[in-house]
Amino acid sequence: MNYSVFEVFRIGVGPSSSHTVGPMTAAASFLEVLQRKGLLDRTDRVCATLYGSLALTGVGHATDFAVIAGLAGEIPEDIDPVAGRESVEAVKRTQRLKLGGRRDIAFVPATDLILRKDMFLTEHPNGMLLEAFDSNGVCHYSNAYFSIGGGAVLDRMEIMASRRSGNDELAHRPVRHPFGTAANLLAQCSKSGLTISELVAENEHAYQGENATRARLMKTWDVMRGCVERGIVTEGILPGGLNVKRRAPSLYRQATDAKGKLTGDFKAMDVVSAFAIAVNEENAAGGRVVTAPTNGSAGVIPAVLYYFTKYVDAGRDPATQEDNIIKFLLTAAGIGMLYKKNASISAAEMGCQGEIGVSCSMAAAGLAAVMGATSAQIENAAEIGMEHNLGMTCDPIGGLVQVPCIERNSMGALKAINAARLAMMDDGSHLVSLDAVIETMRQTGQDMQSKYKETSLGGLALTVVYC
Repeated sequence: MNYSVFEVFRIGVGPSSSHTVGPMTAAASFLEVLQRKGLLDRTDRVCATLYGSLALTGVGHATDFAVIAGLAGEIPEDIDPVAGRESVEAVKRTQRLKLGGRRDIAFVPATDLILRKDMFLTEHPNGMLLEAFDSNGVCHYSNAYFSIGGGAVLDRMEIMASRRSGNDELAHRPVRHPFGTAANLLAQCSKSGLTISELVAENEHAYQGENATRARLMKTWDVMRGCVERGIVTEGILPGGLNVKRRAPSLYRQATDAKGKLTGDFKAMDVVSAFAIAVNEENAAGGRVVTAPTNGSAGVIPAVLYYFTKYVDAGRDPATQEDNIIKFLLTAAGIGMLYKKNASISAAEMGCQGEIGVSCSMAAAGLAAVMGATSAQIENAAEIGMEHNLGMTCDPIGGLVQVPCIERNSMGALKAINAARLAMMDDGSHLVSLDAVIETMRQTGQDMQSKYKETSLGGLALTVVYC
């Protein structure tokens, strides 16, 4: 397995990695093919059909926005969240779209953006079909795309190839220390004498050099940090109709004094909760976030790392603090790769255990690493983090990434801290391995009914009445 760290951490916009970032990326890929084939300037109409989970929770997850923005030439990492939404609203109002940012065509959402809530494509629960037509109404290119979790996208040919090869993404590069399981990872660390973060870093250098890797990781952290800091000061009501009030500013004020010093009986817990909720309120509002490894669980890792840098690692020289940030993110990414390889980080396949559970596991490992844990203790921390999230369903009320999603990030962050502490209180030996818990998660996800996997057809989404 030769994943890049930046297949785990992707910069994008809210509210969903699989339903917002993925479809926007799919539209960009579709445009790229049209351009390469010389068809873009001959396209007079495009049609997008969403299937399964993308259709059932598409509006609440802003999939309609993502598809239109992607067809207009936007990409998740660079889109301005505010200007992008204004542009999409203009498309809906005028029913005109600049395809790829340059070719003006008619686009009528009622007929050109179709939600097939009654049908799932066989390859994956998050499927969409994109079609391009010429001036005579003849379809001159079409392809199906699948948002497989965390913002990653495969087209129909790629997903069929991935099923044959056993890898969920393609075009990986040979790396120095390949690993496909946690047992492999620990063995590679023992053989090479490297820590998990050092080993993941050396593998990442197959994609870009050391300086570029560090720069991209620090850019990732800057987006995470900015998301926390915006979220703890931004008041208001979240969009979508549930009238959910932003709570992070109030929580942060109750956890700190005017100078940001912690106060109260449960001060560490309170401030970590504030940080996690801040990120996911920003995500719910469509702000810029990092998939960590998904948008729905984007608050767990930033909350834990922000707490560590602000209160545990405070006072260190900037170079040492940067090293610790890099160590945390590389270790967390290494654990995230194991879930991508051996299970899934898609809530449409795994339920919320594939989002909050995975982010909790990753954060626990990252925190243990910067606290000086051994590789065995880090693996144990990651295992504890997932073990106590097994079976968690994904049942967002109203198809929005708000309730119970936002609070779950707080719970995931606190569990991650506890998991790291429990692992470091022992020598790393334990009964349940990380590989075993990942396989258990995979089987649990397969057994879980589809109504509990990001369709809003069961659980809280069905039993809670809202207007």
